[in-house]
Amino acid sequence: MSDRTIIVVGGTSGIGLEIAKDVIAHGDRVIITGRDRTRTEEIAAGIGPGASGIALDISEPETIAEALRPVGAVHGLVLAAIERDANSARDYSIERARRLVVLKLVGYTETIHTLLDRLDPSNATGIVLFGGRAKDLPYPGSTTVSTINGGVMGLTHTLALELAPMRVNAIHPGIIGDSPFWAGKPAGVLEGYENHTPGGKLATMQDVVETTRFLLDNRGISGQHLYVDRGSALI
Repeated sequence: MSDRTIIVVGGTSGIGLEIAKDVIAHGDRVIITGRDRTRTEEIAAGIGPGASGIALDISEPETIAEALRPVGAVHGLVLAAIERDANSARDYSIERARRLVVLKLVGYTETIHTLLDRLDPSNATGIVLFGGRAKDLPYPGSTTVSTINGGVMGLTHTLALELAPMRVNAIHPGIIGDSPFWAGKPAGVLEGYENHTPGGKLATMQDVVETTRFLLDNRGISGQHLYVDRGSALI
């Protein structure tokens, strides 16, 4: 086990959990966060030695500093916490919209701000933000999601400048066919999306994990956006 510690915000399920497992598999330590302390600690214990859990809800940014107070030195940060929402201009929920905007744009930034005194201020440190393809491939009800994922692009650019030599990049996943959200969809739904990729297959959680690893480790990449969608925008 190395002395490196990677934090995965939103690491208790889905892609975030797979990223946390990958961190341990590569010999680093990982801290995962989730809203429920007991559940988060149980999941961390299941990942194995070198994993620990902290209760954190980044949609309540005023609580972030206190929640992360026990954290020591950090050598990489993955901001994978997301929430799904269907919110259109015709049937608009201010409450749901506000929560999502705060979670990603304010919560992501405040998490980084809180950890700045513990993030190794070197080119070896990678910070990875999660956006999404809805920013440029919108769908009915994606008004809020498309907007905040577009905001993640601007946030990535300004943070890459402000935090250099630390590196800041973003991942924008498309439809991830084996993720918990999509894997349970009726076969016809997934087939429809598969028909919109050049190879007829959807991206996988492993594709996203490997992209995250690349951005955490590659010292030549900063201020960039990687699209994990098997080329769906081409069709």
